[in-house]
Amino acid sequence: MKTCQVFAAYDRDATTQHGWAYCPMCGSGLVRPTRGEPEKTCENPACAFVLYRNPTPIIAVLIVDGDRFLLCRRKRETFEGGKWCLPCGYIEFHEDYLTAGRREVKEETGLEVEITALLSVASNFLRPDIHTLAVCVLAKPVGGAACPDDDVDELGWFSLGDKLPSFAFSADRHMVERYFATRLSGAPVDLAYARQV
Repeated sequence: MKTCQVFAAYDRDATTQHGWAYCPMCGSGLVRPTRGEPEKTCENPACAFVLYRNPTPIIAVLIVDGDRFLLCRRKRETFEGGKWCLPCGYIEFHEDYLTAGRREVKEETGLEVEITALLSVASNFLRPDIHTLAVCVLAKPVGGAACPDDDVDELGWFSLGDKLPSFAFSADRHMVERYFATRLSGAPVDLAYARQV
């Protein structure tokens, strides 16, 4: 199966603007970029602040138990609510990505997992204001009790032979299908962070 690592739900080549009008450092106006210049800059030459617009790092965890994998249904009030995804979430500033993966799984599913491999990294252009860099890891359950929580209202174990629900994110479906088509073991991870001790 072909690897895909860029997913776009909108025309990402269209110019999009930051909502900020003033420099957060000095209060001067921000100069809107022209096509091909994605960042706003402060109009005050003494300040020269640049308002960078970077993708947000997230973690997605493919939890596999035999031929089954776990999906979460997103609460209605969340982005892409009512659709299904891998357990996922933002990597906090103070966290490494493996700890973030274990934390997000625990918060959303109640399960404790051991992360066994790095599967892939994908760029998700979800909306003009939401661009994520998704790190997908492979994990196996090692404890806890399955119970939806946080921004998830239902959990389900599926196999590829099942009628799959509607996915919130194309990258998640690709990761699941690619893993089960290839059974690639992924890249090794730092075992010091792969499992809570």
